[in-house]
Amino acid sequence: LSILLLSLGLGTTLTFASSHWLLAWMGLEISTLAIIPLMSQHHHPRAVEATTKYFITQAAAAALILFASTTNAWITGQWDINFDLHFFPASMLTMALALKMGLAPVHFWLPEVLQGLDLTTGLILSTWQKLAPFILMCQVMPVNSSLITFLGVTSTLVGGWGGLNQTQLRKILAYSSIAHLGWMILVMQFNQQLALLALIIYIPMTFSTFMIFKTNSSTTVNTLAASWAKTPALTAITPMILLSLGGLPPLSGFMPKWMILQELTKQDIPLTASIAALSALLSLYFYLRVSYAMTLTISPNNLNATTPWRLQTTASTLPLAISATISAMLLPLAPATL
Repeated sequence: LSILLLSLGLGTTLTFASSHWLLAWMGLEISTLAIIPLMSQHHHPRAVEATTKYFITQAAAAALILFASTTNAWITGQWDINFDLHFFPASMLTMALALKMGLAPVHFWLPEVLQGLDLTTGLILSTWQKLAPFILMCQVMPVNSSLITFLGVTSTLVGGWGGLNQTQLRKILAYSSIAHLGWMILVMQFNQQLALLALIIYIPMTFSTFMIFKTNSSTTVNTLAASWAKTPALTAITPMILLSLGGLPPLSGFMPKWMILQELTKQDIPLTASIAALSALLSLYFYLRVSYAMTLTISPNNLNATTPWRLQTTASTLPLAISATISAMLLPLAPATL
């Protein structure tokens, strides 16, 4: 386990530190190969299926990245990341990185894969595995403006529509991840720091959500409704974190959305900004649905789910407490980030 986790860290760090396309590709490949045993550690058919799907999509994306960087080296005669890319390989690279992160319209693997994993591995997949492609995407910006805007708008819409009818919490989180990445991509072509800020705020919010579901050991909206008896204090805090993911003031999740909309309006693309803001409403609906199922139903409710064992948890709750505080109360720091 420690070897795999260290390799996971090494792959991402290698991608961060590299200024050569081949090295960046190698880092992405190492982190993909390191998470695969973690994904299939419970020898469940679903986990194995999810691992296989993940491996195939990531291998395809890595091959595309290698092809794009080789084509770029062939056209421009250099391998340096910080050097301007040629238009054609840059577009190809953008699509490959979008496939790696799970941006719409190449997002179809993400909900399926996340659904087959346990919550801890799902958390790694939703946060840590997004870092390396995200930083590479930041480094190739600004490339093909219309392609980036298309990816961003499609992702925010798909992330909103897709989660509406879901009962599986992991799929809801997958669609939420797609929507958030869409917001980051939209603003990335104008202001990389803002995109990075959105990612930095997205990570503790997602971490808290996954940890809450892990503490309640629930993977469907239905089983979540019994959590009031198991962890009452946590259940009271959960809607704040979920609505922070949805981007409501005065919670931390409002800050990146607010700044991104402001930046898009400054760049004189009000239509894109409006579509993004309206798609945030779609996401907000399913976060509200989860909060409703968890806290707004009358407490001695009759559930048709099996009642879970109320065991004392042995896991440390400090990380969850810290991330919950960050994801609810960071908005007053907005002037400092500006």
